[in-house]
Amino acid sequence: MNTLDAQRADGAPRRNFFRLAGATMLGFAGLTSAASRAQAATPAADDGPNWPGKLNGRRQVVDAYSVNDGFPLVFASTFLLTDPPPGSATSVVILRSQGLVIAVNSAVWEKYKIGESLKIIDPETKAPAVKNPFLNPKPGVLTTDDSAVDRLLGKGAVFGACNVALHGLSKRLANNAGVSADDAAKEWAANLVPGITLLPSGVWGLNRAQQAGCTYCTGG
Repeated sequence: MNTLDAQRADGAPRRNFFRLAGATMLGFAGLTSAASRAQAATPAADDGPNWPGKLNGRRQVVDAYSVNDGFPLVFASTFLLTDPPPGSATSVVILRSQGLVIAVNSAVWEKYKIGESLKIIDPETKAPAVKNPFLNPKPGVLTTDDSAVDRLLGKGAVFGACNVALHGLSKRLANNAGVSADDAAKEWAANLVPGITLLPSGVWGLNRAQQAGCTYCTGG
């Protein structure tokens, strides 16, 4: 065998070895990528509350980052309206940024002058709101009666409130109530509408809801 033939004979198994090694490494890379994706999709045990929990039927998350005359709640109600049988759909609502104020009760609205400060008009009185106008309203006041927070909760809607927004807004309006920022935050957190969960942040909640299979609807 001449030198050229020897090089060819020696090169063939080497090429095959490197091809096999490369394919093996690609296989490992694919497994690692899949494992990483699976890990990212599985929340850590200490990564906030177990929220939104089990959701039934078709599901949608409304990103309520502003009050917007209550339309984020209308969107949530409309989604349920198109799937009337119980359990056939679930609306999830994230109350964040200025939309967070929908999550607190009327006592907080009055004490902290939320309506006056944020220029939110009560559709019943046509004046700056001194109560939460989206909670237990009189019939015919809202765009649709079923868009009231209490009505939506009664139909199984899942609400989450942004803790970052709660601290920011309560601090901003603390002087209206003559209290410290820390006391304001504690009072707001203690006076969330029953059934609404305080979340680490609104964007955290949006991520969790979409991981749970929700489509996204902007509420602004």
